[in-house]
Amino acid sequence: MTTEPLTGNGAAGATRAESRETTEGRIFTVTGGDWDEFLDETGGEERVVINLGPQHPSTHGVLRLVLELEGETVTKARSVIGYLHTGIEKNTEYRTWTQGVTFLTRMDYLAPLYNEAAYCMGVEKLLGIEVPKRAETFRVMLMELNRISSHLVFLATGAMELGATTGMTYGFRDREEVLHLLEFLTGLRMNHAFIRPGGVAQDLPGGWQDKVKAFIKVMDERLPGYEKLFTGQPIWKQRLKDVGYLPLDGALQLGVTGPLLRAAGLAWDLRKVEPYCGYEEFDFEVPTSTDGDCYARFLLRLREIYESLKIIRQCIDKMESGPHMVDDPKIAWPAKLSIGPDGMGNSLDHVRKIMGQSMESLIHHFKLVTEGFDVPPGQAYSPVESPRGELAAHVVSDGGTRPLRAHVRDPSFVNLQAMPAMCEGGLVADVIAAVASIDPVMGGVDR
Repeated sequence: MTTEPLTGNGAAGATRAESRETTEGRIFTVTGGDWDEFLDETGGEERVVINLGPQHPSTHGVLRLVLELEGETVTKARSVIGYLHTGIEKNTEYRTWTQGVTFLTRMDYLAPLYNEAAYCMGVEKLLGIEVPKRAETFRVMLMELNRISSHLVFLATGAMELGATTGMTYGFRDREEVLHLLEFLTGLRMNHAFIRPGGVAQDLPGGWQDKVKAFIKVMDERLPGYEKLFTGQPIWKQRLKDVGYLPLDGALQLGVTGPLLRAAGLAWDLRKVEPYCGYEEFDFEVPTSTDGDCYARFLLRLREIYESLKIIRQCIDKMESGPHMVDDPKIAWPAKLSIGPDGMGNSLDHVRKIMGQSMESLIHHFKLVTEGFDVPPGQAYSPVESPRGELAAHVVSDGGTRPLRAHVRDPSFVNLQAMPAMCEGGLVADVIAAVASIDPVMGGVDR
């Protein structure tokens, strides 16, 4: 914001704030002066336009909010996006179908496994293949672990922005437990590129059952602490109760999905209404509320963590023996993969085996990695229920080894439209609580 010259105001020589018209409305340049006289200048019908950001107000990325204020009340609110633009969707057009996973996993970087699953399910629809049952159950377990870690970040960052630093330390402490487990299962803490067209990159490591059960035990012990810390806390309830209200009809008109929609009263969860990855075989509930405020969204996400743990327990029992990738050497990339100990690239034993078997084996490996596989012409839309709502990949093929088009319906992008409806008419202090309850990830918004 540029500073305009100040002019004298009265015998005392006090300064006053000048105003100017911009594309965002009237802007006041406040640099000092007598407070009472400033209030006289800006009082009555005058409204102040301020920038909140571009910064990181519980948005997991960079968001700018333009707020028009009358006193402490928000009369207009607009979101300005694009500060984290990465061109991920366009980049996939220049990569093979499998390499595209490495780009798309980085969109909503708090739910990378959902990005991978939605995209790969679309590719598998075009290929007309079915994923092995073991890989399907493995995907479900990974996604539910990812849902828990994402909701814990929501709790941690939301608490931090509202001043509840103990909640922040609780959330990030327990998120580390999830990331340690994901690193054990996939080789990486985030941006895994582990779910691939046809299955998953490699099979479950030895001793995975004990690791998963130990994690469930830790979470069972720690989750009641969130109830004690937050649920009955009067300051927490005052900051969230009746704040950021979004009724069901408004949510439906805006296309809002996920916890925002369920907190308004509609039990819309794709795992139930349009099951995928065998979710129809799992026993779990879809928490809902009719309150439609920030406090309801907080309670709902906490309930969803319990339901995800319930699904993970069932994954342990349902995990069948069998392959983790389709039995098609032209699709499985790379065929019979064995990842190195750092989770990045092939293990030396796998390289020796490939190079030592035959020249044909080495040539096939090289062509599969560099050129990829052909996908029949067509288009597919594959939605999943991410921690923030309906995340779907629309993939288009012209019959080649690269996507003609890959577009993602990211829930953060759609849900962010609800911000003005939730904030206008409320206090400026409640804007942060409202935005935090949307839980937007700007990597998904600006992909």
